Amino acid sequence: MNDLFDFKPKPTRFAVMGNPIEHSRSPEIHREFALQTSINLEYDRIRVDGGFNQAVSHFQASNGAGLNITVPFKVDAWKLCTRTGNQLSTRADSARAVNTLRFQEKDTIYGDNTDGIGLVTDLQQNIGFAIEESSILLVGAGGAVRGVLGPLIECCPKSIEITNRTMSKASDLAELFGEKVSAVTIEETTRRKYDLIINGTAAGLHGQLPELKPTCVRSNTLAYDMVYGLQTTPFMEWALDNGAYAVHDGLGMLVEQAAVSFHLWHGIHPQTKPVIELISKIHHVRNS
Repeated sequence: MNDLFDFKPKPTRFAVMGNPIEHSRSPEIHREFALQTSINLEYDRIRVDGGFNQAVSHFQASNGAGLNITVPFKVDAWKLCTRTGNQLSTRADSARAVNTLRFQEKDTIYGDNTDGIGLVTDLQQNIGFAIEESSILLVGAGGAVRGVLGPLIECCPKSIEITNRTMSKASDLAELFGEKVSAVTIEETTRRKYDLIINGTAAGLHGQLPELKPTCVRSNTLAYDMVYGLQTTPFMEWALDNGAYAVHDGLGMLVEQAAVSFHLWHGIHPQTKPVIELISKIHHVRNS
């Protein structure tokens, strides 16, 4: 029975949707942000096994205020936001992928993509990698890669190449972003020199490696996996075994993109470095 004299305001509801979702650290991150900023919220994980749009509608109807979207639904979220009445940020529209939803008046939805800002901030500010004039290889052509291409291009790298098991998807994505991005086969990557290789596939979530040749890794290569976990990912181990000078996973990117989502929802940008350090200590050993 509810206490009739309990006048405490109910927490605002948020969640992350995806599949798989059990590994997500987003609830812990947003709880830490809430403690920093004295915002009353609750944040859950929601596994979506069937209809994505139906899951979003159900959460919205249950007084949800916003969602983060992870694999494999970022393109679905973008399509949802192209419906009449809904809105997209410029970066989400150009990426054609959405990782953040904000529910607005009259049941409308605003979609944004904070992945690219999160990646760039982690690389430049937390890791100290200079993106300008660097040669970059992106592995994968899904929603995760779509979301980071725009912000990477804005940092003026020397080149950005995309490779994918299905080359037609890599070619379509390169065409979407114009002459600054090119698609290459896995064989062609063996003849290139990359300062940065980013794994944008979800292979690591299943303990697998993306399809790559060892010779695309050089002694000056930084390997970055957007996936994160309790241990080093298979891609990170593979890169170290083949001579990369440093490897990092996507925990820093996750915290940085979460901070941008948090600002979109609450109008406050939280501190990220203490949260990265805390989550690292509890769940993860970050390799360098």
